[in-house]
Order: sequence, then structure tokens, then C-alpha cells
Amino acid sequence: MKDMITVAVPCYNEEPALPAFYREICRTAQRMEDVEFEFLFINDGSRDKTLEVLRELAEKDKRVKYVSFSRNFGKEAGIYAGLKNARGDYVVVMDADLQDPPDLLPEMYRYITEEGYDCVGSRRVDRKGEPPIRSFFARMFYRIINRISDADIVDGARDFQMMNRTVVDAILSMGEYNRFSKGIFGWVGFRKKWLEYENVERVAGETKWSFWKLFLYALDGIVAFSTAPLVISSVIGLICCLTAFFMILVIIFRTLFFGDPTAGWPSLVCILLLLSGIQMLGVGILGQYLAKTYLETKKRPIYLVRESNVDPK
Repeated sequence: MKDMITVAVPCYNEEPALPAFYREICRTAQRMEDVEFEFLFINDGSRDKTLEVLRELAEKDKRVKYVSFSRNFGKEAGIYAGLKNARGDYVVVMDADLQDPPDLLPEMYRYITEEGYDCVGSRRVDRKGEPPIRSFFARMFYRIINRISDADIVDGARDFQMMNRTVVDAILSMGEYNRFSKGIFGWVGFRKKWLEYENVERVAGETKWSFWKLFLYALDGIVAFSTAPLVISSVIGLICCLTAFFMILVIIFRTLFFGDPTAGWPSLVCILLLLSGIQMLGVGILGQYLAKTYLETKKRPIYLVRESNVDPK
């Protein structure tokens, strides 16, 4: 009996890119004749005609399955839904814009089936076509999160990877509402192989990730996989307390022995603003963790389905 590979593709307003992606993934599937394929598209509340395109593809190709959300829940929910609804022995997560080359699938499959790897990931070796400031902050994020967390997140890592069923089940067992897939993929461990490739431009459409969205996504990742910000906040508070105590002793000493009264309201205002800012920063960091905890305790579903042609398991 042939192995089955499920290609899970989160989609948000990918109407222009879907036809080209479907042609390329079918061409790759033809090369892998000894494997069956399932193409599982997750429509993440698209506002264009993405769902209509998926319906048309499903009518002419039984391998095409789709799950359409009731609204936009975000790419993390799309990835989770793809893994949860996949029927294949091996599951691939990739984007519909062809920035994840389908030509790598045969090599990924070979590493898992012949060389004993549990998962094969991909990473870009360059950031060609990306704004320099965005590339700089992306590299800084990878350096920071790898130092302050126990999740192994490789610089340039993509969500594009192939996993065996054991890895998929391990990821699905982490049913947290606030998901950061790059961190989850690294946290579960297993034997992993990395494939490197040069950056590829989108085949059509525009990126949905603005600099602000990426910044918030990075903050979510840090909060989800590290408590270091809380520790840093505590250390800063301790340093401020010790500094204030030392300065009090200095002022008392100067006043008693040199008769030098404390003067200067501008410096006092600056100190108050500094300490108030540090306090607000600490409260803000604490608030981020409380907010995530609050969302987790609600036990809300990660996504809601409006329409699907996936057979129930």
C-alpha cells in the first residue's frame, strides 16, 4: 500500500496564487509516482474568491480537500487545522504563494523514509527582496529567542516542512490557544533535517505580513516560549531599588558633612519619569503574560469551520 502525503496549505486572500500553486504541486506529485497525495487547503476567512477557486479545484480533482473558517483566525489556526484534518502518513505545511518550493518534497520524503529523520524543515539562506530593516529585526529576533527560551528556532526557518505522523500527533497534543508554530516545531524535538534554499519571490498577490504584524508575532513568540521578560523586569526593579538606596545615603552624607542641600527640580522630574517608565514597562510585561493566561482559561476553540469537504475521521 502506498504512503500518503498530505500537503496542508493555509490560505488568506490567495486567489491569484492558487492556480499556479496547484499546477506546481500536481507536477511534483506526478514525479513521486510511488506516493499518494492529498491537497488540503485551509481557507482562513479570505475576503476574495479563494473559496470559489478551492471549490472548483475540488470538483475536478478528488485529491483536493478544503476547510473554510467562519472568519479570519490567523495563520497559526490555519496550520493547526491543516495538521488536525490531515489523513496522510506524512504531512507537509507550506504556503500557497510558491515561496516554499514544491520541488523540495521528493528530497524531504527521501530523508524521512530512507535516512530515518522524523521531520525535514526548510530555511532560507538569504533574504533577497526583503527590506534591510525587516531583515535586521528578523535576525535579532532569532538571536534573542534562542538565548532566552528552550525552543530550537533556526534563523531563516520557514513553516514549510514535512513531518511523520509521530511528530504531527506530538504537535496536536499541544492544544494551547496562543500558538507560535515555529517555537512548537522546535520545542517538540525529534530528529530533524534542515534543507537550505535561496529566497523565492511570491508568484502572485501581496504579503499579508506588515512590519507591525511581524513585530507583534515576535512578541507572541517570546511570551509563549520564555519567561525571561519577567526575570528582566524583576532585575531592573532590583537595580533601581539598590541605586535609589545608595543615592539616599549619598544625599544624607553630603547634607550632614558639606551642608549641600538637594536642589534641582528638572533632575527630579527626569528621575520620576524614568522610574515611572520602568514601572509601566514591568506592568506591561506582566500584563502580556496575564492576557495570554486569560485567553487560555477561556478554553475557546482555535478555529470554527463554516464549510468543508473533508471526510470526518
